[in-house]
Amino acid sequence: MSSDEKPAAPRSLAEALRGRDDASLAALLRSRPDLITPVPTDLTQLATRAGTRASVVRALERLDRFALQTAEALAVASDPATYEELLGLLSGDEGDALVAAALPRALGSLREQALVWGDDDRLRLVRTARELLTPTPQHPSPTGLGPSVQESTAGMSPGRIQELVTAAGLPSTHDSVSAATALSALFSDRRRMAALLAGAPAESLEVLERLVWGPPYGQVTPDPAPRLRWLLDRGLLLPTAPGTVVLPREVALHMRGGRAHHAPEPVPPPVEGATAYRPQVVDATAAGQAYTALTTVEELLKDWDEGGPAVLRAGGLSVRDLKRTAVALDVPEPVAAFWVELAHAAGLVASDGEADERYAATPAYDEWLEQPAAERWTRLARAWLAATRTAGLVGGRDAKDRSLATLGPGLDRSAAPEVRHRVLGLLAGLPEGAAPTAGSVLARLRWERPLRGREGRREAVADNGRSAATEVAREDDLRTRLAQWALSEAELLGVTGRGALSAHGRALLGAHAPAHEPTDDPQGPGDKLPVHHRPPTPPEPLAPAEQSAACALAARLLAPLLPEPLDHVLLQADLTAVAPGPLQRPLADMLGVLADVESKGGATVYRFTPGSVRRALDAGRSASDLHAFLDRHSRTPVPQPLAYLIDDVARRHGRLRVGAASAYLRCDDDALLNEILADRRAAGLGLRRLAPTVLATQTDPAALLEGLRAMGFAPAAESAEGDVLITRAHSHRTPPRSAPEPVPDGPPAPDATLLAAAIRAIRAGDLASTAPRKASGTATPVTGGELPRTGSAETLATMQAAVLTGQALWIGYVNAEGAASQRVIAPVRVEGGFVTAYDHTADEVRTYPLHRITGVAELADEQT
Repeated sequence: MSSDEKPAAPRSLAEALRGRDDASLAALLRSRPDLITPVPTDLTQLATRAGTRASVVRALERLDRFALQTAEALAVASDPATYEELLGLLSGDEGDALVAAALPRALGSLREQALVWGDDDRLRLVRTARELLTPTPQHPSPTGLGPSVQESTAGMSPGRIQELVTAAGLPSTHDSVSAATALSALFSDRRRMAALLAGAPAESLEVLERLVWGPPYGQVTPDPAPRLRWLLDRGLLLPTAPGTVVLPREVALHMRGGRAHHAPEPVPPPVEGATAYRPQVVDATAAGQAYTALTTVEELLKDWDEGGPAVLRAGGLSVRDLKRTAVALDVPEPVAAFWVELAHAAGLVASDGEADERYAATPAYDEWLEQPAAERWTRLARAWLAATRTAGLVGGRDAKDRSLATLGPGLDRSAAPEVRHRVLGLLAGLPEGAAPTAGSVLARLRWERPLRGREGRREAVADNGRSAATEVAREDDLRTRLAQWALSEAELLGVTGRGALSAHGRALLGAHAPAHEPTDDPQGPGDKLPVHHRPPTPPEPLAPAEQSAACALAARLLAPLLPEPLDHVLLQADLTAVAPGPLQRPLADMLGVLADVESKGGATVYRFTPGSVRRALDAGRSASDLHAFLDRHSRTPVPQPLAYLIDDVARRHGRLRVGAASAYLRCDDDALLNEILADRRAAGLGLRRLAPTVLATQTDPAALLEGLRAMGFAPAAESAEGDVLITRAHSHRTPPRSAPEPVPDGPPAPDATLLAAAIRAIRAGDLASTAPRKASGTATPVTGGELPRTGSAETLATMQAAVLTGQALWIGYVNAEGAASQRVIAPVRVEGGFVTAYDHTADEVRTYPLHRITGVAELADEQT
């Protein structure tokens, strides 16, 4: 072939892939990672896999709206179609500048993903995609178009077809195929079709108008009305089943002005800014919420420090435990579910695995507490971004109508991380400090993934009889809710502030502030789309090293905005202490034992009570320790009522001693014991005197302690040796636990190393399967993908000859697992029943047992 000759058009998808360069194949495998698992043996197998139903459905689900509309237009176009025909279907007879500018990108995307192949004069949609997108009575096309004249008349009698041709003013033909072709040509001719419809009754045109944008099917009676009879006689409506008629595709396209879609959407809807704030205000607001997120998670796990709620038999928290947790955190139940799930996603809480299984903090929680506040926040935010568990589903029902519980099964939604990243990515594309309208964000996401989950729902419809529209609506509703939850959860977590993406949130994504505002000018230079109308370019997922760097940068930006912990409180005369800000952890922990939290907010109010002071004494503190602690950490003098309260409780603390009898009560003051016995409230304790200073009971020591404290006494527990027991709270921890793994949304995207190795193996395998072979008189003829077959003696002789000549050979090989493959090798040495050769398929030197080689053939001279 001379250099001036045009390469032959590919006859199959495999040939089209064979004509691609390595960069193009890498783009295909990157956009459709399911094709590389496992690595195809050659390009024919890659093309076969790219045409399977599951793979095509997954690829269609990831198309944006205009790329999908382009594929839908190709599905109703002729096969093959020309670029001009496709452009006409999308832009109509009058043309559309935006469609014309956007079509090369959309078509390029379809070609890149191997959904379309062929040159511009012979565009072909892969067969499986055409089957999925071509309109049928069971699954109408989103275009609203029906079948063509050829398809609609396939089962019609020859006589009836000739009647239609004659009624339409065309000469009769010799066969049904030519008659249908003539009728189709008439309906596709704008001038002749306009003349035909000009003579139609107004009532008949009204019928066509109702069907023109779909659905194209209608019902008729056995005796149609005159307006319908006029249409039926001329083939403008064609019967598809008894009582059902359809508007042929060619007629609908004429009435639509050649447009396949009612409203082509070549450009994504813009994300509109609702309000603009100063970036400093956004960052400060987000930082305040980030600190609230940290304190909320700490408070949650402090509440579960000695063992949290029990694990339900089916898994998860009970409704009662969720309500109790919400009350403890002072948040609504859905928000409490979010914080619990976030702590679980970060690996800070898990089930303990005991017989009486309960939730508790993990050892990682103690490590997390020791980290700086900004680093603790990045761990939570990073876990949220990657988590597939979706707290917003809590309280709903699963497919089996079972309630979805917090930390229970059924909350994983593989699309959740993608939606969160994309929502934040859209916010990152706005000017700094700009908060978008939720509606514009949702509209943009619907444009970017209009078909996500749709085909899987179609197959479910065939099984249970539900409508496809209902199932698609459910999927769309889920993705909409995922986006809404992403917006609200980002605000709760402090990734956004007042609805705008913060600087530390932007750094967490690895994004950068936009250099300028996108323009709203719909006119762009040349054939390029303006910035405002350019297609979305979602950021590539960050590599682990990049994620670590992004988290470190986010922590550095957030750290100066977080409040510094205080080492003091303000004591009040009404037995309260005010913490004007966050407290240092040792101070907060001790104050949490000595006093009860009365209110939270910008300042936390603690209240001292006899019970709280007794709690501190039970923990081993003395009255002098408590006085010294308050003197050291109060910016105001210790009020006299508080000092009296501590001394009074300490004076009475421990005068009564409780031990095990089941339980006993002893006291050096027998008058105090007489007072207890005389008190009616002690009747339920079953006390009896053993000695002047000792009472005994069958009640266990813990219940006796609680009963006496309820009566206003301050008993202390003692050991068998008579020593006072210090009742410090013992932290309950689970065994080491790893954070839950997100449920993958399909195969992971291959990295550059895997792509390079896969492409090298595919090309080498393709060489092995397509290389011409020399004819052999003794070799078994090989057809298709069969392995070569030769006798052991001929195989050995051919190998030995190739070692001397340096010739490459084509072999069939069966490995130890029984997997067969074809390879091109250059033998280097043959000895001991093995051949050592350079394997062009694997691009390395390998050794093969001769008994596993099924046969050998020499390559044609032009291949050697």
